[in-house]
Amino acid sequence: MGGRLVDLFSIARARGEGKIACGLLIRQGPGYCGGMSDLPDHSPGLHLIVDLYGASHLDDQAALDSALRGAAAAAGATVLADHLHHFGEGHGVTGVLVLAESHISIHTWPETGYAAVDIFLCGRSDAHKAADHLRAVLRPERVVITEIARGQG
Repeated sequence: MGGRLVDLFSIARARGEGKIACGLLIRQGPGYCGGMSDLPDHSPGLHLIVDLYGASHLDDQAALDSALRGAAAAAGATVLADHLHHFGEGHGVTGVLVLAESHISIHTWPETGYAAVDIFLCGRSDAHKAADHLRAVLRPERVVITEIARGQG
């Protein structure tokens, strides 16, 4: 089966329909990555690693889904797909929004009040607005944000 998939990917690439990344066919077309600039100094995106301590709603899948969607909207990003999973009573939630501009993910540990959030956005979307929204909704006591400018060599 793996050989067949590679053959299909090769055909799609030969037709100019996309590129291969992490074993997936990525179709690129007009508006790819939210209007990413053609300027040579334009970063492919800003990646925020966000640690939330003493946060609320960390075992509430519906609230986290709403918080992630609100963060994407606040950032000006486009949601393509989502998946959240609750690990059962007394345990946390893991989830991801796949965005046209990249992704937002969360992993929670309600027993300690900790959430690990990953916000990677490119184009004109604003990762800091997404983080601000999550801070407002999840009300952590403390936030630590690590910024990584992607594609800077």
